[in-house]
Amino acid sequence: MRTSRHRSTLLAAATTAVLALALTACGGDDGGTKSAGPADSSSAPAAAAAGSSQDTGTTKDTAAAQTTGSNTGTGTADKSTGDGAAASAPTCTTKDVAISAARQDGPPYTHIVLTAKNTSGHSCTIKGFPKVQFLESHKEDVPAVAKSKPAAPVVLEAGAPAYALVKLSDGGVDEETEPVSAFSVWLEGGDGMAAVKAPGSGGIAVDPAVWATGYWTPELRNGADDF
Repeated sequence: MRTSRHRSTLLAAATTAVLALALTACGGDDGGTKSAGPADSSSAPAAAAAGSSQDTGTTKDTAAAQTTGSNTGTGTADKSTGDGAAASAPTCTTKDVAISAARQDGPPYTHIVLTAKNTSGHSCTIKGFPKVQFLESHKEDVPAVAKSKPAAPVVLEAGAPAYALVKLSDGGVDEETEPVSAFSVWLEGGDGMAAVKAPGSGGIAVDPAVWATGYWTPELRNGADDF
């Protein structure tokens, strides 16, 4: 009997020790989990604050880039405006250019070339075609040929020339022509008249029935292509 009771006492003590150890281990895990919780929650605001700071910096950089791009666009617009201003040079007048006449090469001499050289010292736009009057008996301007009209306005830099071909006649032997030693030229949109000497010692012969003029162009053209 004594032996049995002794064993029971030993078993009870052992069980109590095991339970105590188990409770101690559980208590340590709970404490670790609780202490870890506050540490994680406290680090979250710091991470959020860092993220907010980075976003703000990105927004500022983007705004600065957009502002720079806007200024660049304005610069490009200013440049194109400057080009437009150059293209809209003032209209050439007879005071801005020196107008001369020469025969076009090759017989029969049915055309002359008018040259208007810019002597003003600044750019100007020579418009349309020359208003030519050959005869006192025919006060109307020589009509223009639309085929020779340039695609863009002709802007003459200082010292630059423009050309216009003028058809005088068909070159026929029996054609009714009249002699001209000098004639008058007006510029479209410009004030004043220029008196131009006809080329050659004997002047030129014109036929009012067929005469015509080309538009001012920056290059010398072939009369056969325009008339």
